[in-house]
Amino acid sequence: MNELLKAHTIYDYNEWAGVETRHPLAGFIDFSTVAPLRHARKFYGFYAVFLKDAKCGELRYGRQRYDYQDGTLIFVAPGQTFGAEDDGTVFQPTGYLLMFHPDLLRNTPLGGQIKDYTFFSYETNEALHLSAEERQIVMDCFRKIQYELNHAIDKHSKALIVDSVKMLLDYCTRFYDRQFVTRDNANKDILVRFERLLNDYFAAGKAESEGLPTVQYCADALHLSYNYFCDLIRKETGVTALGHIHDKVIDIAKTQIVSSGRTISEIAYRLGFQYSQHFTRLFKKKVGCTPNTYRAQMIS
Repeated sequence: MNELLKAHTIYDYNEWAGVETRHPLAGFIDFSTVAPLRHARKFYGFYAVFLKDAKCGELRYGRQRYDYQDGTLIFVAPGQTFGAEDDGTVFQPTGYLLMFHPDLLRNTPLGGQIKDYTFFSYETNEALHLSAEERQIVMDCFRKIQYELNHAIDKHSKALIVDSVKMLLDYCTRFYDRQFVTRDNANKDILVRFERLLNDYFAAGKAESEGLPTVQYCADALHLSYNYFCDLIRKETGVTALGHIHDKVIDIAKTQIVSSGRTISEIAYRLGFQYSQHFTRLFKKKVGCTPNTYRAQMIS
């Protein structure tokens, strides 16, 4: 009942959905036109963009569960699993699905840029929620791609499909920027929790035993995906998450350099650095002088 469906290709997915494959490397499905289906958790060998218009059950994305909302875009990257458990019931799916295989992007500018669309690695509870106007723009992009898929394949097909996919992803980047802004209060709460997390980490002496806190550690502790956490911190503050961690380390280091009699090596070790020269290099980069020089300046 809960066997994972392996959709390595566009054809594999279309076969499950019972629709015709018009292009081997790209596909578009209007789910209202397909026959009722059984739920399935699927492994994806391609990129997928779902526009969900109606609530129809609990989805699983990896190990996470998510009840999607109206007008929500969900992004899936190759190698990820996504879908609902097969509970034996048949349902009528709704919404739309755009699929494109990595091979479609080979030798195109988008092929080199696709990694920059970090929302493909967001968790589903970090999905993009669209306004009515934004949804219309997404549908316009979908229709252009659908038109090309319904057109006989010719020498222009690949370029036109890829260009439309890029336009869609660029709009989604803009819409995510808007979503970060409109969720300002929630984002500020995450910033406060991030600051508290760092304070608690160093106050508890974890740095000495476990090393510097990593960005992944902080994202996990705040229950966010790595990419969403990084993008949120950078968009809210203009500084990377790693930059915030380093700033906190240097702030604590300054206090210890001036107020304690410990050597620079001892301070570096207590702050999570395996080698004191790494600490010295970071300190000089941030402060403009070495820790020893800083100590001499402050106590003179």
